[in-house]
Amino acid sequence: MKKVLLIEDDMALRENTAELLELSNYDVETAPNGRIGIEMAKANPPQIVVCDIMMPEVDGYGVLEALSSDPATSHIPFIFLSAKTEHKEIRKGMDMGADDYLTKPFEEEELISAIESRIAKAMILNSTTKDDAPVLEEDSLRSLNELKNFFDDEGIEYSFKKGALIYKEGAHSNMIYLISRGVVKTHKMDENGKELITALFKADDFLGFTSFVDNIAYQESATAIEETAVVGVSKNELKDVLENSKNVSLQLMELLTDNLAEIKGQLLQMAYSSVRKKTAQTILQFAAILNKKPEEGIRIARNDLASVAGIATESLIRTLSGFKKEGLIEIEGRNIRLLNVEGLAMID
Repeated sequence: MKKVLLIEDDMALRENTAELLELSNYDVETAPNGRIGIEMAKANPPQIVVCDIMMPEVDGYGVLEALSSDPATSHIPFIFLSAKTEHKEIRKGMDMGADDYLTKPFEEEELISAIESRIAKAMILNSTTKDDAPVLEEDSLRSLNELKNFFDDEGIEYSFKKGALIYKEGAHSNMIYLISRGVVKTHKMDENGKELITALFKADDFLGFTSFVDNIAYQESATAIEETAVVGVSKNELKDVLENSKNVSLQLMELLTDNLAEIKGQLLQMAYSSVRKKTAQTILQFAAILNKKPEEGIRIARNDLASVAGIATESLIRTLSGFKKEGLIEIEGRNIRLLNVEGLAMID
């Protein structure tokens, strides 16, 4: 039975995750903080370490540094588990030598898959001294996180002020982008000259994918909703990298498929939902994309809200006023503060 060391200071999450892993036939040892986790890993090395980042005494970065600097534990696969989703945090962990990075909340299959693949890879690497050991491609990437690191290392950096155009519909699609900071909207103009926002992208999202085979122009425009920074890689360069990284190519296909499913859901909402539901769901969507807590509020142009919801700006403003009277939101100028998230989510 393969042993997993789970280091997590949140007792409920630690116990629930341990139970989940035990049901999947893993021998699980747990530690409530980084200091104890380091001691346990060195005393009785596990097959893999799953570790939170923000912990008392020694944080996750300290745990990784301590284990990777000790020859007795440096070979152990290491997965970060954290609520932190900012790109710089992911990059820091991967640069220090982490094998993967999962964000809370995570799906059971996602965690199990990450553990299985990392243990399997470690077993392959440990057998490389044998003559019949498989040869790994040095230039291949192992995960989407490593692909994002490739963008950071090899890409060209661009900065855009709020409202600036990143690329325009109909322009040659020579570059693929990774958002380092900020929020971006993609949008099209309908036959009546009305803007329709097709998707919203946040830090750590890819942007600008079109065909790798045909020289297809961008099918929509992309504009910075707030001050934004991106790194760009040419399609030809990215194509060469993906050809040597089949696992990453599959992960990227899955990611793009999920994005298409989200856009399809948004279009169905725009077509069939009531004005009240469209408005409520759009407010919640912007709050999630902007990574805002309810009490912080969101500051967004009314025409952008209306465009995502697929309704007239005047209808949106009237609906917002209604939500305010019902105590669902509070409006201060352009700032919208969510007072009742559950109430907004239940509007039909």
